[in-house]
Amino acid sequence: MTDSKNTTDTGETLPGVDVSDWPETADVTHDVPDWLIPSRVYDVLKWLALIVLPAIGVLVQTLGPVWGWTWADPVATTINAVALTIGVVIGASALKAKASKTE
Repeated sequence: MTDSKNTTDTGETLPGVDVSDWPETADVTHDVPDWLIPSRVYDVLKWLALIVLPAIGVLVQTLGPVWGWTWADPVATTINAVALTIGVVIGASALKAKASKTE
């Protein structure tokens, strides 16, 4: 960026954009975490994958025949597949975090 108002470092004018207070260079060098997902997201996904989604899947599959829900089996299978996928992602994240701590 240059110091002049409404121009970029290539000299292009940006109509209607005031770039006079933009920094000359942006500091984007920050540490990338060694794990795939943040701790709080990991905790929420773990809770969903291990408790909530399997419970909902069993509930749908159990109540389906009682209430005549023809869609219960496909929905329960989908819920269980989503729970499994989340479990794999959080498992991979936990393994990556554990491996980075031992290095």
